[in-house]
Amino acid sequence: MSRTVLVFGGGYLGEAIARRADAEGARAVLTSRSPERRQALEARSIAALDPEDAGALARAAAGAHAIVVAAPPDARGCPGARVLLPALAAAGAYPDWIGYVSSTAVYGDRAGGWVFEDDPLNAASIQGARRVRAEREWLEAGPGLGLTVQIFRLPGIYGPGRSPVDRLRAGTARLVRKPGQIFNRIHVDDAASGLFASMARPRPGGLYNLADDEPAPADVVTEWTARRMELAPPPETEWTDPSVSETMRRFYLDSKRVSNARAKAELGWRPAFASYREGIEAILAAG
Repeated sequence: MSRTVLVFGGGYLGEAIARRADAEGARAVLTSRSPERRQALEARSIAALDPEDAGALARAAAGAHAIVVAAPPDARGCPGARVLLPALAAAGAYPDWIGYVSSTAVYGDRAGGWVFEDDPLNAASIQGARRVRAEREWLEAGPGLGLTVQIFRLPGIYGPGRSPVDRLRAGTARLVRKPGQIFNRIHVDDAASGLFASMARPRPGGLYNLADDEPAPADVVTEWTARRMELAPPPETEWTDPSVSETMRRFYLDSKRVSNARAKAELGWRPAFASYREGIEAILAAG
């Protein structure tokens, strides 16, 4: 019987997980509350279900060898935990592996310094604080239910359709300047490969940063991409400018370098796109 990966959250990362599952001879089932989104996934031969259909979700969870929770938390905590944990307990199901996809926002600001998985958490935003709470939910639930739960902290995810290349082509890119600011990123396919590396080497309670090897300022990445595309650099904007959205400005509150050393050492994982340069070159090559 084919292995099945249930992904609670059928977004951008979810699709990459489905592609990876297919490449590894497994089957992926993604969730989405949107009928249109489910229809679009099915049109690409990706199984999808409504997470509010308790019966379908319970059957999928009980039949999955691995579960990825990729939906963001809300004010009440992790929506995946609210429905999946009771479903698993009721069915007496014990998947081999559960991975909760969190965010490096849990670390808060480090003034450009390096952060590691065992460092104290100091989330500076509501979103980061919700991630801390959701991580705790899963880590506390795992041992009580006999489940192997791992946590993955990801920075900004980019890839085809979501990159400086796309913003430059659309004319929406700009150079937002903040001296000393450092960002971290991960190509969506590398994020998926990191999850599958952990499935092959599960460790209950494991915490892993999945980021590329080269943290870099966003304006440096955008300028490099523009030069590579032989385009003029986009307009410059200060990060405090009113034209910069609150969502975007929130990213500039934290400056840190995220270490991926543990994932490399324990999972044998290496990002195929070691820096933004390799990732952007691949996007350009794909057209």
